[in-house]
Amino acid sequence: MLEIISTNNAKIKYVAQLQKKSFIRKEFKEFVIEGRREILAALKNDYKLKTIFFYPDLFPENLLFKWIKSYDIKAEVIKISKNVYKKIAYRNSTEGILVIAKMKEHGIDNLQLSDNPYLLVAEGLEKPGNVGAILRTVDGAGAEALIMVNSVVDIYNPNVIRASLGMVFSIPIALTDLSDLKRFLIDRKIALYAATLQNAHLYFKENYLTPVAMAVGAEDKGLSEAIRDIAFKTVYIPMKGQADSLNVSVSAAVLLYEVVRQRMALPS
Repeated sequence: MLEIISTNNAKIKYVAQLQKKSFIRKEFKEFVIEGRREILAALKNDYKLKTIFFYPDLFPENLLFKWIKSYDIKAEVIKISKNVYKKIAYRNSTEGILVIAKMKEHGIDNLQLSDNPYLLVAEGLEKPGNVGAILRTVDGAGAEALIMVNSVVDIYNPNVIRASLGMVFSIPIALTDLSDLKRFLIDRKIALYAATLQNAHLYFKENYLTPVAMAVGAEDKGLSEAIRDIAFKTVYIPMKGQADSLNVSVSAAVLLYEVVRQRMALPS
């Protein structure tokens, strides 16, 4: 087993680059996962690990090899020193393990849906924390996928992984543009409901019992006119205070849980 004690080691420098630079992640199609819960979420959802770095004072070697056996991991295993661990640990935790993992493909046509799905469409998101929160919302509401349209955020950003509590690995995610979204919705016969204030209907007065996608946009811009134009209907969430919008993850939760409420009300 290789052991690294120098923070100047090339492998350690590569880990630091993967954590900080989206273009490095995209070029090599690799990213870093830190933390036991997040790594286990990736393993349970068939992500392939390339390299495992562990600090044995915090992550026991016997537990690591139990994971390797249980998940049939084929990855290089590297023991690291305390100084090295401090250098590459992105967050202030004490779990003692990081891995380099291989990205998956996120084409919209890769989505495998039921006959009567409900999905979330998010346009133009710019904040990793919001993407992470939205993924937790999608998971909690049982929606089948998150479709991200013209997103600025790299879904493998460490802040997305952390904020999503690893749900970024379990939720089917499609990264797409408007034209492919439109084609996809038509092909799958999915009605798009766009959350907006313009010429909109109260969200809880619509029927979501057939295949639907709920669309939300970034708080500062909302949904574009182009995406509103392809919507089956526009809907709004009433605002009773002085603010004119909710956080995008909260809006997503309001809309998705209305779908859940309506479908749970159906006789079994």
